[in-house]
Amino acid sequence: MHRAPGGRLRAAHRLRSLAVVIGLACAMSGTVFADTRTTGPSPWADTLDGIAADAGALERTHTLMVAIAGRTVVDRGFRGHATTETANIKSLSKTWMGALVGAAIDRGVIRGVDQPVVELLGDRVPADIDPRVATITVGQLLSMQAGLERTSGAQYGAWVASRNWVTDALTRPFTGEPGGRMRYSTGNTHLLSAALTQASGRSTLALMRDWLGEPLGVAIPPWTRDPQGIYFGGNEMGLTPRALLAFGEMIRRGGRVGERRVLPAEWIETSWQVRTRSIYNGDGYGYGWFTAELAGVRAHYGWGYGGQVLFVVPARAMTVVITSDPRPPSRGAYLDRLKAVVGELIAATDAS
Repeated sequence: MHRAPGGRLRAAHRLRSLAVVIGLACAMSGTVFADTRTTGPSPWADTLDGIAADAGALERTHTLMVAIAGRTVVDRGFRGHATTETANIKSLSKTWMGALVGAAIDRGVIRGVDQPVVELLGDRVPADIDPRVATITVGQLLSMQAGLERTSGAQYGAWVASRNWVTDALTRPFTGEPGGRMRYSTGNTHLLSAALTQASGRSTLALMRDWLGEPLGVAIPPWTRDPQGIYFGGNEMGLTPRALLAFGEMIRRGGRVGERRVLPAEWIETSWQVRTRSIYNGDGYGYGWFTAELAGVRAHYGWGYGGQVLFVVPARAMTVVITSDPRPPSRGAYLDRLKAVVGELIAATDAS
């Protein structure tokens, strides 16, 4: 961090006062803010300057947004960037794909997380595949437990250079059994994009716009497609930080925007349930969401390469968005530094 300890304590004291003020205001009025489309008064944001400075001092950070109790209290851009600009959210797209699958289950397009994905893919499944592919479920793809050789990391370039991304992902050798340990692979979420397209007869973009974008009031631009025209499931989506904040606030509020239900609350709880652990940082992983303890409080987060993160902290009624330079090089330690910023926010809002 780049601020003296005394500065942190002063910021923490100011933000504790802020949290008390917000809590009293909500308690007195009975109001719970439905979304974060209206930014709070500027004096609130001033109390967070110290913590925002910590985030902005990190070498890759582009934007920071923080909402507390439904009110946007930080909306900052760094190095010429703004929260109204579209950012490549990289693998944070997987968190959106998880929500889209939940919406598809809610609508009956997918039977449930235990449905084998080959039933949804239909004639997109190549002939003469390993019989174990038929046992891979929607849930195992979401939690990165398919057992197939990864299409991420060193294998990513060859996969996206292939003529058919779905065929390539399904015909990779098994390096473990379905339901086993985590093998992080973007091919898993791309198979879900293909499954949604096949089962619904609509593109993943159209579903995203209809089921998520429209109720959230956010724009979802087109993004990369594979050689067969299937929208990339789990990478390369472009969204503004404000759109990410609106999504995170919907998740925090149990799947609702105002009185409108976007996702079942049960799906969000299911998505947060830890099913495996990341080999990169040891954090738990569910359906597109990592889970970690920060400043003694449980936080759920989506994470994209380079430092594209969305944190939802129910115990603090808090949502945090940070976007960063998406280009290499990026080191795993940078995520730890972002988590430290969020931990500072959590500690500061402890009004006990």
